[in-house]
Amino acid sequence: MGAGSRLPPFLTVLLLGIWLVGCAAPSQLGAGGRERIAGRVYVVTGASSGFGRGVAVRLGSYGAHVVLAARRGAVLEEVASEVRAGGGQALVVPTDVAEPEAVERLARAAVERFGRIDVWINNAAVGAVGRFEEVPFRDHARIVDVNLKGALHGSHVALRQFRRQGSGVLVNISSVEGHVPLAYHASYAATKAALVGFGGALHQELRLAGLDDRIQVSTVLPWAADTPFWEHGANYSGRSARMAMMDGPEEVVDAIVWTSIHPVKEYAVGWKAQGAVVGDQIWPRAAEYIAGNIVHRSQMEEASPAPVTAGSVHEPVARGTGVEGGVRARKEAEDRAREGG
Repeated sequence: MGAGSRLPPFLTVLLLGIWLVGCAAPSQLGAGGRERIAGRVYVVTGASSGFGRGVAVRLGSYGAHVVLAARRGAVLEEVASEVRAGGGQALVVPTDVAEPEAVERLARAAVERFGRIDVWINNAAVGAVGRFEEVPFRDHARIVDVNLKGALHGSHVALRQFRRQGSGVLVNISSVEGHVPLAYHASYAATKAALVGFGGALHQELRLAGLDDRIQVSTVLPWAADTPFWEHGANYSGRSARMAMMDGPEEVVDAIVWTSIHPVKEYAVGWKAQGAVVGDQIWPRAAEYIAGNIVHRSQMEEASPAPVTAGSVHEPVARGTGVEGGVRARKEAEDRAREGG
């Protein structure tokens, strides 16, 4: 930019927000962090891939007892082997978090095996990409059942257990979309916004009960990350699921583990998520305008054609069991092909 030129107002606000919050990102667990994790009992939902698998394996390397929950039991056994190889203990409990009885069984199994639950991480989630009215309503309803009701089910059993034992940490994985919703993600964004409000309400209840020094609730807000979530999601856009400027999963894994021993009310992961949240607070209309344009260009104009699929919204699929999803590499290949490179 030439001398005397000015940044667009929204970019100025965004950069200011990044500067204000950028120092908040934890790069380490802090003094005694590994020791505080060793021997603690963690329940992790959505543990068969993505953030959940990454968190479970990381916790195992720190010596935690990890209770693994997801629909794909065979994949969970693979994750359990990694947890044990890292030095932790693992219990596999195949669970569909949309079913309250299954979540009750998950909590009972954890307590029967390890005697308590120190941290409960509500990570399981599904999504759908496409114009709201073109996505079948049963898919929207299922997204609410898994992302919102699943977190409510998990939080309900976890908080009752925390009250019985006198302490505990609840970590809910929301999204930057909880503050800045994106076009073509309508029901997913709705559930993530609901989790932000849910976490705030729980904070008030625990404070009013005088328990907020012993029972904490954290809501983690990642930016779009390269995990199998995109491959698992329903897709009615006619184009491959993707997002611009995607993060890798490791920073989010670090943040989830960090909040389990340093609980904060909300934690936006990385400078993009932090800047978007601050931008929404200062200039919400501009934040949504910019976000909408970005997702429209990346998803509806630049992505390659792809068939319609319900993904794993209703039934689990075999593919996509890693922590990383390969979306960034695919996106680069699509962009090169589109540009004739």
